[in-house]
Amino acid sequence: MKHLTLLSLALTLIAICDAKSSYQSVLQHSRIRGRQHGPNVCAMQMIQGTNKKYLTNCKQWYHRKICGKPTVISYECCPGYEKLPGEKGCPAALPLVNIYNTLGVVGATTTKMYSERAQLREEIEGPGSFTFFAPSNEAWAALPTEILDALVSNVNIELLNALHYHMVNRRLTSEELKHGSSFPSMYQDFNVHIHHYPNGIVTVNCARLVKTDQHATNGIVHVVDRVITAITNDVHSFIDTDENLDTLRVSTSGINGSDGHYTVFAPTNEAFEKIPPEMLNRILGDPVALKDLLNYHILKNMHCSESIVSGTPMETLQGTVLEVGCDGSEMTLNGKAIIEKRDQLGTNGVVHFINELLIPDSAKTLLELAQGSVVTTATKMFVDAGLKAHLIGSEPLTLLAPQNEAFKDGVRMTDQLKRLLRNHILKEQLSSKSLYHGQELETLGGMKLRVFVYRNSLCIENSCIAAHDKTGRFASMFTCVFPFFSLSLLVGAIQTAGMTELMNQAGPHTVFAPTNDAFSALPKADLNRLMGKEGHLEGMLSGIYFCMEGCVCMYVYIYIYIYIHTLYVYLNSLVSTTVIPILLTALPKEVKQEMTDQ
Repeated sequence: MKHLTLLSLALTLIAICDAKSSYQSVLQHSRIRGRQHGPNVCAMQMIQGTNKKYLTNCKQWYHRKICGKPTVISYECCPGYEKLPGEKGCPAALPLVNIYNTLGVVGATTTKMYSERAQLREEIEGPGSFTFFAPSNEAWAALPTEILDALVSNVNIELLNALHYHMVNRRLTSEELKHGSSFPSMYQDFNVHIHHYPNGIVTVNCARLVKTDQHATNGIVHVVDRVITAITNDVHSFIDTDENLDTLRVSTSGINGSDGHYTVFAPTNEAFEKIPPEMLNRILGDPVALKDLLNYHILKNMHCSESIVSGTPMETLQGTVLEVGCDGSEMTLNGKAIIEKRDQLGTNGVVHFINELLIPDSAKTLLELAQGSVVTTATKMFVDAGLKAHLIGSEPLTLLAPQNEAFKDGVRMTDQLKRLLRNHILKEQLSSKSLYHGQELETLGGMKLRVFVYRNSLCIENSCIAAHDKTGRFASMFTCVFPFFSLSLLVGAIQTAGMTELMNQAGPHTVFAPTNDAFSALPKADLNRLMGKEGHLEGMLSGIYFCMEGCVCMYVYIYIYIYIHTLYVYLNSLVSTTVIPILLTALPKEVKQEMTDQ
């Protein structure tokens, strides 16, 4: 019975926690952090160098940062409470008065002044039940002078209409301000749009609620950080009429007139002009690539700038993610401050103007996928080898691209290297998720490469895939950790000896593969003689090739020849050659004769 009681209590507490809104959860956390300073004290975090304050949540409390900037902790009265002289904390509830007087209590004195000038005072002092989203004094001060002058010069109409748009004809607590909800305002029933984010931030028309739930006898007051305006057009109409967005065409993305709320990062005309004309024309002429590009600029949910307090991955309509974050007062996209104008509202979303075009991988060619990444050196080599047409065309291909660090010592373009590069391009577009152990993949050069799946690695022959593959419009790119270029001399030797067909025969096989460093250990004269005699080269290569699984190595000519030759020379300079015959007994007579001739 005792256990059932404890279980019931636990379930009740969980239900209570789940029932709380995100804002209430953050408020509760701030109360807990402030309770050592007395009753009804909340911990607040203010971004250094600004007047922006936030109730603290667990993550911000320990990181002591908001939008990447340090914060200062302060302790203030929680909403609805005030200090008393000589008392610890905030033991007294704020006086319950009408909305007009409550505006003074919460410090929204400019809104209170304009309410009287617009002859709104009598209405908000009288009977009724209203919610007033009252702009703070700072919000009025931030309003452009020409807009404020236009409102104040005609107080009986424009200013009254503006204030009525901040009011709803019913009482709405922060608990009732649900994400994605809207309520008819007292100005011609134009809706105000509410968003209640998981981090506890609540906005109305993208204005953040900085003080909430100040109860009055005839309603409730929430203080907001900006003056809001009526929204009459959807996002598509907004973009379609803005001269800075002439190049952008949102209609193909499918959001025109659709339900739901979206975030659109709208590239300006200037952003489109930064793209090379050849690339831009290709995308604009390809309906699939164009749709992907447009949808890559649209998030599935509405995110006002004030809702962002740290970098957060967000899914786009295109299916991939963008990191939306902030750096101080700047809103960022993928870590870059490219947003020129923000929070342009429509009835079905919000638009942020950006000065750079975002191009998803799915709209890129192979060459574009590789540019600006860790494989630029290899990319240049593919172009120099005459393979550019494959990198910019519409063939379904997969590029195996070694990282730049593979070429720290430099690589000279040769015919052998050109042939090797063709074997770094597979004849089909692949995803790493579709590869399986033992799978054979054919290259442009005619070779068959095998896939090896290990517990923590996915490899194609001796090269493992370093990162997530990139999928372009027609082709894909795998970034490789261990490059095939360390075996380029061996591959060239195999092709020179005419053994490519033999190596492609059904296996499995085992090959002891000398690296380029192993070949370089040979004296230059020996290497030239070895590589210059096709028949001799074929004989040597046959010794490193195993025809059947389980065969025993009998003639690993090149490895033994290279390393024992080096050892032979070294020992010969130190001691008598009494030890040398012991080493030579392991070699076939052809190799012993070759070394004896030296």
